[in-house]
Amino acid sequence: MIKLGIIGTNWITQQFIDAIKLSRKFDLTSVYSRHDQTAKTFAAKNGAQETFTDLNAFFTKGQFETVYIASPNSLHFEQAQMAIQHGKNVIVEKPTFSTQKQMAKIQALLDENPQVLYFEAARNIHTENFHAIEKKLGQLKTVQGAEFTYSKYSSRYDLVLEGEEPNVFSLKYAGGALQDLGVYTVYDAVALFGMPEEAAYYSQLIRTGVDGKGTAILQYPEYNVTLNFSKITNSHMTSEIYGLKDLIEIDDAGEINAVIYIDDDRNKQVIGNTIDENPMLPEVEDFARVINDPKNPQNKHDYDYWRQLSVYVNKLIYNLRQDAHISFVGEKK
Repeated sequence: MIKLGIIGTNWITQQFIDAIKLSRKFDLTSVYSRHDQTAKTFAAKNGAQETFTDLNAFFTKGQFETVYIASPNSLHFEQAQMAIQHGKNVIVEKPTFSTQKQMAKIQALLDENPQVLYFEAARNIHTENFHAIEKKLGQLKTVQGAEFTYSKYSSRYDLVLEGEEPNVFSLKYAGGALQDLGVYTVYDAVALFGMPEEAAYYSQLIRTGVDGKGTAILQYPEYNVTLNFSKITNSHMTSEIYGLKDLIEIDDAGEINAVIYIDDDRNKQVIGNTIDENPMLPEVEDFARVINDPKNPQNKHDYDYWRQLSVYVNKLIYNLRQDAHISFVGEKK
């Protein structure tokens, strides 16, 4: 069992812990929170043995080998840096870091500490349905672009409308639609089509200064890929990858619960409809596989690919944000 420490006790952390229980590959041992009672309540609920409110003590005294970081976006870099320096494997919730400079520093630190593994928790690319998309895309005779949509109204936006500024909608905490749901669509595009030659982001800013929703257009040599995402509206539009007369239809660019291939004659073939008991289970299984046997050729190949993909996604998100002139509080370029 891989001993796990966590930073962050919100709903996504609970979903991750539920996933590791299903996998039976990890054992939650250590919980960090700024608030003692919050840490103790979460630990008691999930069977962790120790809690911390001091981050340095967490990393120096905590009985764990891998840490899952699900704190506000702006805190990811410092916490991941501390983890690597203390020899802990790192799983960072998406998006990992806010700038290319931060990403470069982490990559350099990983090179200096080759025994440490780093993962970005982009769950969509680890699912069976995503792999089904990859396989079918490779079989298309012609590819003419795609549109990926992921829009879900956030209950936290109600607080914004009431005059508050929750973390996910705050420039101080590197929030906004691109930094949240948008990451899934960027991962879809980069994992399936590679890095674009040009990219533009048309954002809709809200009162707090972050992007509540937006559209990104990625230009490739022979086609464009459009990304639509929002945290202030809902959308039931499907996502599509275009062949010539045929196409791949995806119910949702983030969740990817159903994938259909529609041929030239409009015949439909279901190529992916596996709904996991927990949407984070596939990534948990993948991370555990690599952590437990990092020298296995297939595991090393997959790890190197995920690590490079994380760098590319970070670069593209940063460039899109710069195109929209969105700067976070205290950001160093």
